[in-house]
Amino acid sequence: MISLQRTILIFLSGILLAIAIVSGYKVHEFSAQRAEIKKDYSILNNITYGLLSVNAWRDHIVRVVTHRIDDFEFTKPQRAAAKAEIAVALHAVINRADSMIDRKQKTIGGKLKKFAVKALVNEEKLHAKVPQFAETILSEIEKPKNKEKLKALVQSKLEEFGTITYDSAADVNRAEDILNKYGATDLASFNKNCEQKLDDLQSRTYFFTYVVLGIMIFFLMMWWVLRNQRQVHTPFFVMSVLLALIVLFVGLTSPMIEIDARIKELSFLLIGERITFHDQVIFFQSKSIVDVVRILIETGKYDSAIVGVLILLFSVVFPIAKLISTKLYLLGTERWRSNKIIHYFAFKSGKWSMADVNVVAIFMAYIGFKGILDSQLSHLNTKTDSLASISTNETTLQPGFILFVAFVLFGLMLSAILQRITTLEPKPEPTPKLGKDIRHAIA
Repeated sequence: MISLQRTILIFLSGILLAIAIVSGYKVHEFSAQRAEIKKDYSILNNITYGLLSVNAWRDHIVRVVTHRIDDFEFTKPQRAAAKAEIAVALHAVINRADSMIDRKQKTIGGKLKKFAVKALVNEEKLHAKVPQFAETILSEIEKPKNKEKLKALVQSKLEEFGTITYDSAADVNRAEDILNKYGATDLASFNKNCEQKLDDLQSRTYFFTYVVLGIMIFFLMMWWVLRNQRQVHTPFFVMSVLLALIVLFVGLTSPMIEIDARIKELSFLLIGERITFHDQVIFFQSKSIVDVVRILIETGKYDSAIVGVLILLFSVVFPIAKLISTKLYLLGTERWRSNKIIHYFAFKSGKWSMADVNVVAIFMAYIGFKGILDSQLSHLNTKTDSLASISTNETTLQPGFILFVAFVLFGLMLSAILQRITTLEPKPEPTPKLGKDIRHAIA
């Protein structure tokens, strides 16, 4: 009966461990995919490709100027001023032509032309008709077909200027590579596609995170049910340690915090046209504990490397050593149990591992950094007739943090459980010493 109970418990625990492994892998996989997509999203929507992009401003200016040409109409003062300028130019042309005619002609043909112009053209009458000529020219300019010709001329000049106005080739190629990677033709289609994928990956990641948490809760409930069943304590404790290792690995390798500061919308008027920039990312980072350790060590600076090593020790090495030691203490012989290192890690390393302190530090950093971003970005929020700015801080804690917190709490409970189940074990009877046996035999 006892053997059957142990078998059923081990089989059920094995199934739950398999589910936990699959779920943990899915959390890690989906988190990595989401972090990669979010990184590409933050690159293309960065202010480098928006507010600070020469190409973006060039396109906006071309659009604004094109619309202004379509809507252009002379006001009365403008028409009068244009007519006066045209009249001045026409008077200058007539005077210039007259001075050219008055030049001394050396050829017979030139002399004949001069005589004909002087006889047939009255300069004073031409000057008198200049206002009429200016009005005719303005009327021609205002005709739709001529306005289209002027529009095409201006656009051709804008395109000519656009060919010599552009972002760096590296930035352009990088943006094109990202668009091609997702099969998008422009930024709008890329953003729409990415937002759908990000939402889907986030929901999947949290689903499998909750599956792992549910399994951990079930294990703790089973410990409460089996608290007096000493015959199953050892195998079930081994399964619990394996579950803790799985959760620890996923918590360490999955993103813990996602820092995302952006200008959600910036809109203003330029030459009567509304120009709007959306989702201008100022700063984005998504890192796991392992990523942070690797970055700190690879900086090459001794102070950063020391911090990286400390995080590695207190967040990775100590927790793993603690779990392995609890398993060795429970399954090992008296020699293993009496080992000071194993005994230390199994029962006394909790207060030095600083895993809980690390969790609190990350959480406080999240609260503090989020508060700083909220405070600073709030100064960018403004709304007037000509300018509207809405900034936002989308910094969030990620499943890696949730699982690491769950591991810390689960590990503390396992230490308490180990303390209890070892005290419930029957104490071996002490072996009588040889001297006492001899005296007893003599008596």
